[in-house]
Amino acid sequence: MSPRKTKLICTLGPATSSPEVVRSLIEAGAAIFRLNMSHATHDWVREMVGTIRTESLSLDAEVATLVDLQGPSIRTGDVEGKVALRKGDLVEFRNADLAPGAALSVTTNYDGLHGDLSEGDLMLVDNGELHFRVQRIEPGRVLGEVLTEGAMGSRRHINLPGILVHLPVLTEKDERDIALAADIDADFVAISFVRDAAHVALLREKLRALGCGASVVAKIEDQEAVKHLAEIVTEADAVMVARGDLGIEVHLEELPVVQRRIVAECARIGRKVIVATHLLESMVENPVPTRAEVTDVANAVFEQADAIMLSGETSVGRYPVKCVETLDRIARRIERETVPESSETLELKSEKEQLVRSAVLLAQSLERASLLVFTARGVLANLAANLRPGRAPIFAFSPDAAVVRSLVMNRAVLPVRFDLDDDPAENTRRALAYLREKGLVEAGDPVVIVSDVLLPGFDNGAVLLRHG
Repeated sequence: MSPRKTKLICTLGPATSSPEVVRSLIEAGAAIFRLNMSHATHDWVREMVGTIRTESLSLDAEVATLVDLQGPSIRTGDVEGKVALRKGDLVEFRNADLAPGAALSVTTNYDGLHGDLSEGDLMLVDNGELHFRVQRIEPGRVLGEVLTEGAMGSRRHINLPGILVHLPVLTEKDERDIALAADIDADFVAISFVRDAAHVALLREKLRALGCGASVVAKIEDQEAVKHLAEIVTEADAVMVARGDLGIEVHLEELPVVQRRIVAECARIGRKVIVATHLLESMVENPVPTRAEVTDVANAVFEQADAIMLSGETSVGRYPVKCVETLDRIARRIERETVPESSETLELKSEKEQLVRSAVLLAQSLERASLLVFTARGVLANLAANLRPGRAPIFAFSPDAAVVRSLVMNRAVLPVRFDLDDDPAENTRRALAYLREKGLVEAGDPVVIVSDVLLPGFDNGAVLLRHG
């Protein structure tokens, strides 16, 4: 069976904490495991990373880890039970150190809320289910009129669509979680509620200061991020279309348009892109997805996203392995349906980029061809993946285990850890033998070869054609 181009990300949680389930997820096709720091403890994360590495090693599979920072979110405080709200009720949102000033009053964790809002602004609470219109603002207090009936529980998330908030980029908890990510040698670290490129650069700076080479994933979750999309994509290593909060921050009918815009911008600039949230939400409880969910997954694959991500489906759902198997089936079917030409939108600026385009075009023009990349830091393999070859799989061979795991997310790339010889011809012979042994190429299949590894006797400015 040929490798699937679209990569699958699974969020781990109570439903998927055992070694047996982690192993089954890898066997079903999971390539990256997400550790959600909104819920995970440090001890649990360390345990799961050990399990991931043990099980992936026993299966001879390259599997990466993604630490997802909680980020600076605005939440309500604790209430007893749930507060019943009727349309027209007035609810006070106050700083935690203030006494209630209204019959219906709840604290928040953000003392600057009153400074960011204006009268008439819309507040959305509890994943957008409760709507409030700001009626009055006083120091430390915001009075909102209920627009939609419902019940408000404790620690509910507050969204302020289209409003620039002055929250810190990283919280104290995020700082501790960044140190954990460095300590466990995470492959990817995602920054939540990123609002501009400087936020992405700050996370990278903190990771590098701790000696961590993890790739930075920027989560696009609000209108500020959409406004600064190009600069965020340029600064990041990968981008996540985080449709949960994003779907609250923008009008629902705009969400598919914004998703396509993000995917297109990543294709133009050359960055990995993940489509996330609610892909198979019904499978948290049910063994089969809805038809609409199947179509949603298919659209992400048609858009040539590098990866698609499961959240609650695998962290707390009843059918985590079946969810991965379902994504695998849909992605494989859609990838067979179309064979697009290589990307024409990627902006190429250097001779090396033009070299890789030549290799991709050659592989595209030959039946049953594949692309073999010898890479020291993953640069050429990233470029090849960004060019989106329609037919040819990309086999990336690198001696660096961290580089190999960093390439796991790239669309159509199968990374292999491979010790390089000083003799380029011997490297090629051994690599082709490996691909034949694994059934990835057959004898006589054309293989286009490029390299960014400095070795005597090999011209890194050349594109070679060999046969399996």
